[in-house]
Amino acid sequence: MIDYDKFPNRNIACIDMMSFYASCMASLHNLDVQEVPIAVVGNLERKGSVVLAASPPMKKRFRVKTGTRMYEIPHHPDIKLFDPKMSYFLEMSVAVTRILHKYVPVEAIHVYSIDESFIDLTGTGKLWGDPVQTVKDIQKEILETLKLPSTAGMGPNMLMAKLALDLEAKKTGFSKWTFEDVPTKLWPVSPLSEMWGIGRQTEKSLNNMGIFSVGELAHANLQSLEKKFGVLGNQLYHHAWGIDLSEMGAPILGGQVSYGKSQILLRDYNSREEVNAVLLEMCEDVARRARENYQAGRTISLGIGYSKNAFGGGFQRSRTIDEATNDTMKIYKVCMVLLNENYDKRAVRQISVSIKKLEDEHSMQLSLFDTKKWQVRKLGKTMDEIRTRYGSTAILRAVSLTNAGTAIKRSKLVGGHKG
Repeated sequence: MIDYDKFPNRNIACIDMMSFYASCMASLHNLDVQEVPIAVVGNLERKGSVVLAASPPMKKRFRVKTGTRMYEIPHHPDIKLFDPKMSYFLEMSVAVTRILHKYVPVEAIHVYSIDESFIDLTGTGKLWGDPVQTVKDIQKEILETLKLPSTAGMGPNMLMAKLALDLEAKKTGFSKWTFEDVPTKLWPVSPLSEMWGIGRQTEKSLNNMGIFSVGELAHANLQSLEKKFGVLGNQLYHHAWGIDLSEMGAPILGGQVSYGKSQILLRDYNSREEVNAVLLEMCEDVARRARENYQAGRTISLGIGYSKNAFGGGFQRSRTIDEATNDTMKIYKVCMVLLNENYDKRAVRQISVSIKKLEDEHSMQLSLFDTKKWQVRKLGKTMDEIRTRYGSTAILRAVSLTNAGTAIKRSKLVGGHKG
């Protein structure tokens, strides 16, 4: 059993904007997101473009949701379609944060994503009264001033607040979970991937150990979990009991765990040469982000999604190398190996690349057989600095000038979409 008295018991809230992109467009055009079927589409000029967000009526009446292709949207006079306005979305996100700052200091706010934030209301009772009512007041102010509906979960820590949000508040509008709620609300959760922080691969590994619910995870043998998953096993066990020691301002799982990039291509890529071109651009982006943060990774992952015209499907594969890297070409070469082993020559519509198992770049060892390593690193840094100062297209690889390249087109976008 866990003695909860030994762990922090704060008043943390996780506030999420409902159908954020759709709500922003509704606000901009004086529409009611709860009544009007709205879809924000990546590019209205392309029939194959995907829906980025849909309002509740759009989902309920027309079964259109995130990921639906534009050509799958029915023709109906009630439906409103909009191009994304990423700069406006960012402005609205900042406006939400300003409202949060009226209630708590900046160090008590953790912006988790463009539409979701954590706030720590511990100790604010003398200013605002009951923390539960304060969260509801914040939600009301966001709705009245920005016309953005929201849901909120509360808990004694960031994890519990997030779980309350995802597993209950998104259906009810608001929910508060305490440690006493763990056996009745958290432990029945199954499949395991329904719990925040457990992905499909981890779920599969836990299932192979005979663990299918959060309650079974909470009562599993801790040593067996640590033997199987290492530090993550210890974390999974304590998360199943609702225990989380993350500090406000840090990700729940503690630190940057990967650098990645994913993009849905604007058309089917039918040849290996075209796929290689985009893949090299993406490896460059991922390596640059790692270099800018003085990080390097040992595990490189490649994901390929095939076109619906080629019956869909795809693969996600990883390879761990002996020494951490943030060298574009080393990452690219590993991706080439993974592609050679798994690509079945069908049309590709989505590509993702990431590096994991991060470590401080300064831990990279000088090799007696690779005397150019730091010359390459210095060259990479110089290229990064030029791109930062003069724009991402100031220096391009030749593949970006081919018909397959996407770097130039994407440089004109904000967050991957129209500004």
